[in-house]
Amino acid sequence: MASATDDDVLGRLADVEAIRDLARTYAHQVWRRSIAGVVGVFTDDGRVELGTMPPVEGRAAITTAYEEVLGGADEFLPFVQQHLVDVDGDTATGTCYIQVWATIEGRRLIGAGYYDDRYRRTAGGWRISHRTVNMRPFIPVGPEGPEGSQAPEPTE
Repeated sequence: MASATDDDVLGRLADVEAIRDLARTYAHQVWRRSIAGVVGVFTDDGRVELGTMPPVEGRAAITTAYEEVLGGADEFLPFVQQHLVDVDGDTATGTCYIQVWATIEGRRLIGAGYYDDRYRRTAGGWRISHRTVNMRPFIPVGPEGPEGSQAPEPTE
């Protein structure tokens, strides 16, 4: 029979993995442009600060924000990594570093940043209760537009 300490350790590890799975699920759903899938990782009263629009709160507002972000021609392909999580009972905080390949207004870009998150255990499992997206400036990569563009000639 496992001691209470072993049970506590296993419970904490299960919580951390469930929380880390939220970041992976979020990224997967963004790749798929599944607004319902993205919204599903948040609590009903969740708050999101994307940095490109005013903060939004609650499922309806989060849905509207992601319809705007994912519903157009622009494309965002996030890769999540280095996810640090601190669990405290039924709440937790975390930082998840990201790299994002994007096409914005026809320009191919790459960017890096991180999510600052707060999580809460709900009847349906762990969910993100507050996410702040912190991005560094995007950098252009590759050809732009349908005709492409040549790399600039090296200068001497």
